[in-house]
Amino acid sequence: MAGNDAAVLPASRTRPTVNKYLVAVTVMIGTLIEVIDTSVANVALPHMQGTFSAGQDEVTWVITSYLVANAIILPMTGWIGNFFGRKRAYIWCLGLFTVASFLSGAAVSLPMLLAMRVLQGMAGGAMVPMSQAILLESFPPEEHGKAMALFGVGVIFGPIIGPTLGGWVTDTITWRWVFYINVPVGIIGIIMALLNVTDPGYMKKPEGRIDYLSFLFIAIGLGSLEIFLNRGERYDWFHSPFIQALALSTALFLALFIWRSLTAARPLVDLTSFKDRQFATGTTLMFLLGFGLYGSFTMLPLFAQTLMGYTATWAGLVLSPGGVTSLISMAAVGFMIGRIDIRALVIFGAALNVWSMWMMMHMNLAVDFNYMMDSRLLQGLGLGFLFVPLTAAAFVNLKPQQIGSATGLFNLMRNEGGSIGIAISSTVLSQHVQSHHARLVENLTPGNPVLQEHLHVASRALDTVSGLDPVSNQQVAHGLIGGMVQQQAAAMAYNDVFHMLMISFIVFMPLALFLGREAKKGAVVH
Repeated sequence: MAGNDAAVLPASRTRPTVNKYLVAVTVMIGTLIEVIDTSVANVALPHMQGTFSAGQDEVTWVITSYLVANAIILPMTGWIGNFFGRKRAYIWCLGLFTVASFLSGAAVSLPMLLAMRVLQGMAGGAMVPMSQAILLESFPPEEHGKAMALFGVGVIFGPIIGPTLGGWVTDTITWRWVFYINVPVGIIGIIMALLNVTDPGYMKKPEGRIDYLSFLFIAIGLGSLEIFLNRGERYDWFHSPFIQALALSTALFLALFIWRSLTAARPLVDLTSFKDRQFATGTTLMFLLGFGLYGSFTMLPLFAQTLMGYTATWAGLVLSPGGVTSLISMAAVGFMIGRIDIRALVIFGAALNVWSMWMMMHMNLAVDFNYMMDSRLLQGLGLGFLFVPLTAAAFVNLKPQQIGSATGLFNLMRNEGGSIGIAISSTVLSQHVQSHHARLVENLTPGNPVLQEHLHVASRALDTVSGLDPVSNQQVAHGLIGGMVQQQAAAMAYNDVFHMLMISFIVFMPLALFLGREAKKGAVVH
């Protein structure tokens, strides 16, 4: 009888007695190291390639395998938490993530590393939404803004410090320590979770057998989608039969998954949360935020490294200061929730991101470190006004029993938005470099007096320092001019990418008006 009563009690009656901020620190540890590991290995790929004597196409599976496993497990997090108990599931996931991190660092072959990255991705993917659910249950409804500000520290700050941390560790020690550093942090997180995390009283183990069909459909559908997005540019998208097959597999199996989830008596993933307009709107906006956020996170350091000659560490430092303004704004917005209309906060945050993207789309080859850092500082400030209100508003009307499944879907949409943003940004960059280069080369004709003047100046300068004959110097001068044209074409292509990302935030702004009026007071109805 007590178990049935707990299922209908308000969240405040089932909230754990442990200090809520201690719970927040506990689950933030797992969230932070999982999100960091999504991007921390990127800068270490060339070093892994050398260690295992692997091709570039082979070593990039270190990233792809993690993302595929992450995507597959995310929507099933609610069922996993109910079946095993959320505390037990969280601790096991953190433990598996820690063990897989150690074995990733100790990998003696590329297949072993890939297997451990899959285990990392599955354990970590389940850990993040469970962290969010634990936070929502630990804080009273009127303080969900504060809870989501703390959750945002891991989700937003992780991708920012990941490349910087990975670059510094790889440059100064070895790529293996990119994974080893998770081990002591993971052990501390496990101990703290044992002491501080408790299960809510309303949770109960799902009845009946596991819906294996749902698992099969979502595993193939999301796995195909992630490989499609991560490999599409490399295989020239739909010109490749492999990519065509992945696209067909994605559409077919995700459709089958949705059908199964809506018709099965006990579906693996509860999609009824989307019936609530607040959750559906918040999740859609989070998808768009992931698109613009991860697209810019990828493109800005790439611009710094490929065109400005920055090292991996310095390119990461372009991003990192933006994390400071994100922390400041998230802390401030956490206290504004309930006092200021959430829709106004979201629109203001989107406007700051539009401004930031406008700055980035005007970068050129003469841009300095401070200008790039200022654009990131501005973006970081805006992210706090977006992430905290959206996460607080999305769950405002959901019942406590829906929170576990809803957090998995919410985080899945953010991650998939990011994957699509990165894929489209990379494609736009590649295609526009070619188009801009072709347009610039049209002006490089023998009759162009400006070109002839530059070639003459370059040839004379080379005559004094190169020690080559005049004909060779002229050929070198042509090569230098060609390199300059290629750089200018690339800079213009990056401008186009940031322009596209700016438009995504402009589209974002009117959609924020669809957030319901109940979001104004930040009240949570359970």
